[in-house]
Formats: sequence, structure tokens, C-alpha cells
Amino acid sequence: MEIRNPSPGLYNEDLAPARERNWGAFSIFNVWTSDVHSLWGYYLAASLFMLCGSFVNFILAIGIGSLVIYFLMSLIGYAGAKTGVPYPVLARSSFGVWGANLAAIVRAIVACFWYGAQTSAASGAVVALLVRNDAIMAFHQHSHLLGHSTLDVICYVVIWALQLLIIQKGMETVRKFQDWAGPAVWVAMLVLAIWLAVKAGGLSFFDNSIPMDVLLDKTKDVGISGQPGTFWALMAVGATWVTYFAALYLNFCDFSRFAKNREAVTKGNLWGLPVNLIAFSLVAGITTIAAYKVYGEVLLHPDEISAKFDSWVLAGIAALTFAVATLGINVVANFVSAAFDISNVFPKVISFKKGGYIAALIALVLYPFAPWEGGAAHFVNAIGSVMGPLLGVILTDYYLVAKGQVNVPALYQEHGEYRYEGGWNVNALIATAVGAVFSTILPTFTDLLPSWWGIYGWFFGVVIGAVVYFVMATLRPRRAAVRAPA
Repeated sequence: MEIRNPSPGLYNEDLAPARERNWGAFSIFNVWTSDVHSLWGYYLAASLFMLCGSFVNFILAIGIGSLVIYFLMSLIGYAGAKTGVPYPVLARSSFGVWGANLAAIVRAIVACFWYGAQTSAASGAVVALLVRNDAIMAFHQHSHLLGHSTLDVICYVVIWALQLLIIQKGMETVRKFQDWAGPAVWVAMLVLAIWLAVKAGGLSFFDNSIPMDVLLDKTKDVGISGQPGTFWALMAVGATWVTYFAALYLNFCDFSRFAKNREAVTKGNLWGLPVNLIAFSLVAGITTIAAYKVYGEVLLHPDEISAKFDSWVLAGIAALTFAVATLGINVVANFVSAAFDISNVFPKVISFKKGGYIAALIALVLYPFAPWEGGAAHFVNAIGSVMGPLLGVILTDYYLVAKGQVNVPALYQEHGEYRYEGGWNVNALIATAVGAVFSTILPTFTDLLPSWWGIYGWFFGVVIGAVVYFVMATLRPRRAAVRAPA
């Protein structure tokens, strides 16, 4: 679709509707292999395994959570495939042509935090390989910079810079990279799991082999009452797994807008989400159990396991593969989103690439503070809860208020249908604010809510934001549509 006479403050070539839609189901599938198969994805899955108490419980909780993820991703994916626009532009239909900048900046900030977290995980895999050398280990232990070892800093900066090279040629390069990286990681994961299972002398899915006292010790700080395997522990596992994808629920349309049709999104999501997520979690669980049987300790990071390999070659292949996988998720989930979101604020002066560079620079500045260090579940729920109200508003507006109809040309017109009140949809702002109070502000900064509330913060944000927006839209309906010039 060609946009005629767009408002300069709302348009550039990167934000325009997709002209080439050649992504099939395999490319959509590989969006998820790139997103899931990372060190952070493994770390979270292994950490959640500790809460389940058994393999059966783990697959049950992850399986139900994965179906929820599939449903939500399909909803936002269909919107992207139909309109052909990226997330910050789609958000204009519900937040207003200027109000969408708020939704975009919130997502961009979250992307910067995740960009740093994933880069740190990838560089950690490289560090784990290098410190097998005694001289490098001595350097790692005795030389420090910016609150980290100097080796950590060097590896972080190198991995940080490599990611910028991937994005140089745009979204088609991203697609080609993820089509290669996703399957490669699956091979490495399977080799790691099989190798450990053989070394452990076999495994049983009905005996997790990790004593309850060890599980209790590993889960004592996650804020769950009762021991691993209880109903509330499994609820927390499913909720955290769903919340892990909170950022991509918003900007999956950045990718689905390149899909050939809705069927490609459906098939790609089906294989990439419930099927792939459950299989990946299964492998993570097997690896965690086998590593405990072989080494007598809980190893939640794959690079910790690869560091124990006797062979430099095997350790090198494992470390580099996991590092590449993490680069894949960073480009897919964080660089692309932040690039579009920041570009949306100042489209006349900030292109897609410039927006990505700004996001990468912010992630570099965040590194000395390392806000992502600590428990996986805590970080996921804290970051995810911020975005719940935004999703609630956008989905409610698209499916219940607008009935799936978006005037795409008007998304690029300052004085068109989506101007609302001076470019801001007050209904969306109020709904987002109310949702944020209960999803983020009260559970994070006060003791007014029970301790378990934060685990479900994203869900409260989605539901409260959606309900408040629907009520507001009923009481204060949008004015009759004014068609933008085609």
C-alpha cells in the first residue's frame, strides 16, 4: 500500500506499510526459534523447572502457558498481517497519532533492558569458554572495570558490536540470520541433552532426581508459598512463562506484517510456539536433571554446563552456538522493536537503523548497573508487568471497538481519523494509567498488595487496562470516522 501525502512527523520509509510480504510459515516459525532458543530462555525454563517438583508438572504448566502465548501472539500477529504496519504505527489507532509515542517509548525502554540482559548472557557464554585457560582465568579474577571483571566488559562490548553488524542491511538480513541460527541452536541443545543423559546413565520422566531440599533452597526467594509442585507453584510457573513474552505480544506485528497471509502466521505460530516451546522446555528439563546426576549440583545456565566439558572443542561449539542464539533473540525481540519505536517518535530525523543504534547505546550504558542480574522470574515479572496495560488497550480497541477495521492511510495523517483529542486518545491513556497502578506501581513500590501479586502483575495489567478501556470507549465513543485522503 502506498501512502499519499503523509504528515512528515508520522512517516518515513521504515514505518511505512510493508511493500514486500514474502515471509512464509517457516520464517515466522524461526522468529520463535530465535526468540526462545537463547541462554535467557533456557535459564528461565530451568529455573521454573525447580518450582514444578516433577517433569510431568513442568510440562503441564509450560504446556498450558504455551497455549496462552500462542493465542495472544496470533491475535496481534493477525493485526500485523492485515495492516502491514509495525507496532508503534498500529498503536496510533488506539492511542492517537501522538499518544502512540508513549506506548512506543515504554516498549523501547523495556527493549533496552532486555537487549542488555541478552547481550550479557551471550558474552557470559564466551567468558565461560575463555576462562578454561589458566592465564585468562587469572586475568578474569584479578582485573576489574566498571564493577565487572575486565574480561566480562571486553566480551560484552564485542558481542554488543557484533549485533550491530547483523542489522546493517535491514529486515531481510534479520530473516536470513534467524532462519540459520534457530535450527543450529536446536542441534546444539539436543547434543547437549543427549550427551548428558548418556553420561548420567539414562533418565526417567517420572523421577526428577533432584531432592526436595535442593529444590526448596533454589526456590526460597521467588515469593511462592508452599513447596515446589503445589498448585500455586505451578500457577506461578505458567504465569511467569506467559509474562516472559510480554514484550513480543506488543511488537510481533513488526514481523507478521511481512507474512504472505494470515495462514502463514497461523502455521508459523503453531509450530513455533506451543510445539517448539514445549519441546525446548522438555530439553531444558532433561539437561537440568542430567547435569545434576552427573555433577551433583543444579546448573541453571548452559554455559555453566559447557564449562565442565573435558573437550575444548565441545565446549567451544556449545558456547559459540548459545552465544549466536542469544544474538538472534536480541535482534528479533529487542533491536528491531526499539529501532521502530524510537524512529516513530522522530521519524523525520531517526531512521530504523538510527533508532536501533540509540537502543544499543542505552544498553551499553546500562551494563555497569546490570539491572538484569538476580533471579530470572523476578526480572521477567518486573519488566513484563509494565507492558500489560498497553496490550489490553490495543487488543480491546482493535477487536472489540474497531472490530478489526483500521484505516491504514489515516495512521499517517496528523489530522485524520486517529487524531482524537489533539493527537491523544484520553480513553487509552486513562486505561493504561489505571492498569499500571495495579500491575506495576502498587506491587513494586508499596506493601499494599499481597506478595504474590507481582507474579501475576502482567495479567492484572492486561485485564484491568482492557476493561477500563472498553468502559471508557462505551461512555466516550470515538467520533465518526473521517477518512484520510488515499
